[in-house]
Amino acid sequence: MDTAQDFERAVVVLNPSESKRIIARAVAQLPEVKRALGEGRLIIGNGTTNAYVAEELVGRVVPKWRYAAGVVAGGRLDVTDDGTRLAAIALKRGEAFEGGWVELLGEFGRGDVFIKGGNAVDPEGNVGVLLGSDVGGTVGQMIGTVSARGAHLVAPIGLEKLIADVPEAARHCGGIASVDHADGIPVGMAVLSNARVVTELEGFEVLFGVAAWHVASGGVAGSEGAVTIALEGPAGAVREAVRLTESLEEEPVSRG
Repeated sequence: MDTAQDFERAVVVLNPSESKRIIARAVAQLPEVKRALGEGRLIIGNGTTNAYVAEELVGRVVPKWRYAAGVVAGGRLDVTDDGTRLAAIALKRGEAFEGGWVELLGEFGRGDVFIKGGNAVDPEGNVGVLLGSDVGGTVGQMIGTVSARGAHLVAPIGLEKLIADVPEAARHCGGIASVDHADGIPVGMAVLSNARVVTELEGFEVLFGVAAWHVASGGVAGSEGAVTIALEGPAGAVREAVRLTESLEEEPVSRG
């Protein structure tokens, strides 16, 4: 039995870039991701959080802005430039698949993994993805195949994107053709309810075996979008988790 001396509690503040790095490292350690990377097929959809995931999986720097597609930036709903946007990474047994992600998706089967980020997540684990394409973008192309064939859908998403109810938000978001005014491009929203969601909370559990709670959000002076996380568990594990957060304080902010 653990004694009081074996148990510690910590409270850490994570800016979005720090959160994304922790989430990415946890995704890279998921058993299904490790298996697909080594023996199967793995697609890393576009997105800034997924750029961090890509770095952890392929071992090279991935420009965050260029790996994004739809973005909320400068107070507007927008998309990145097609001419400079990087293609989603597609891997077959750990090697780049030259045919691209859409062709590789056609080969998907049991055990393969599609990693897809989002714009919203709720306490029930529903993920909301804003759609700037009138045919549904990546979600429109992948969700049927992934769901029908029993492949894994993994959703790395930070708690800065936590909302009360994703399905309700999708109903009120409407769709591209039904929006009368938008800051930027009009959008709809897809709801993903069958993904394995990885937030900071799951990240700390996967990486260190500690329990984590989201206790506060927001900040000023560079901590806008930050989340405050309480950690509890064996002293050594909690201290390792804190050391990681301290090491990430210089994690660069994603900018266009």
